[in-house]
Formats: sequence, C-alpha cells, structure tokens
Amino acid sequence: MKSENREREEAFQHVYEDAFPILVRVVYRITGNMDAAEEICQEAFIRYYQRMDSIPDAQQGKYWLIRVSKNLALNHEKRKGRERRAYERAFHEPSPHMKSGEDHVLRGESVDTVQQALDTIPEKLRTVLILKEYGDLSYKEIGRVLGISEGNVKIRVFRAREKLMNNLNAGDVYVP
Repeated sequence: MKSENREREEAFQHVYEDAFPILVRVVYRITGNMDAAEEICQEAFIRYYQRMDSIPDAQQGKYWLIRVSKNLALNHEKRKGRERRAYERAFHEPSPHMKSGEDHVLRGESVDTVQQALDTIPEKLRTVLILKEYGDLSYKEIGRVLGISEGNVKIRVFRAREKLMNNLNAGDVYVP
C-alpha cells in the first residue's frame, strides 16, 4: 500500500513539474492575472490528482491538464465579466478606464496593449495562439489538446497572428 502511494505521488510530482510552467503561462495569458492563474492551475491539479488513476500516462495527463486549465480560465473570465457588468448595472458606473501612461513603465503598457489586442481575437483563434506562443506546445500537441487536426491548428495560429498584428496596428509596441 505504501509503495503504491509513493509511486502515485512520484507520478503526480513528475506531471506537476512538467506541466505547471506551461499551465501558468497559458492561464495567465487568458486571465491577465498571475494570482488568478496560479489559483486556477492549483484547481486543475486538484482535479487531476482526483482523477489521475483514470488517465493512462503522464503525457495524457499533461494534455488533460492543459484542457482543464484552459476551460477553467475561460470560465473565470466569463464569470469576471458577468460580475463586472452586474456591478456596473447596480451602481450605474461606467467601465473602468485604463490607467494613464504615467502609471506604467513601457513594458507594462506594452503587455497591456498586447493583452487587449489578444482579447479582441475570436476565442478559437486566441486559444491556439496562447497555447503555441505562451504554452510552448507544438502544433501536434495543440491539436491533441483541442481535438482538431494539426493542419487546422497551423491555419488558426496563422490567422490569429494576422489578427493580432492588425489589432496592434504595427505601431511602436514593445512586445515582451
């Protein structure tokens, strides 16, 4: 019994070390908030630990975690939007404005600009771009995560990059 628990813990630790950095980058790009990203990743790993016996191997576990994290992050963003709109309706306050350039250093402004441009891209394009650029996944891995062909992933990444560049207007933006 102890041996089985030890093996289970070691398997979990291996998946955690392999997947956590990717998950945090992906979820951060969806939420734009590091605290929320870490909390969502923690929730994903709790769910993984509860179900890891039904997942065949560590590689499948990594893909499963990416799917779950992405979905949790998207749900978080939808919920956050609903809460903000409800608050605005309740208090009849306008949407918060962006902080002025005086409040941000160049890098911070650029990150905000890129995030805003990224948010305007349709979800199915934004997701593949986030997984590719911030998750460092291959086209094949992204296809497995999303359940689409590798060719479809390549097309979506190309279109997402095109839309992102159009949204950024090819201006003087420092892209971190």
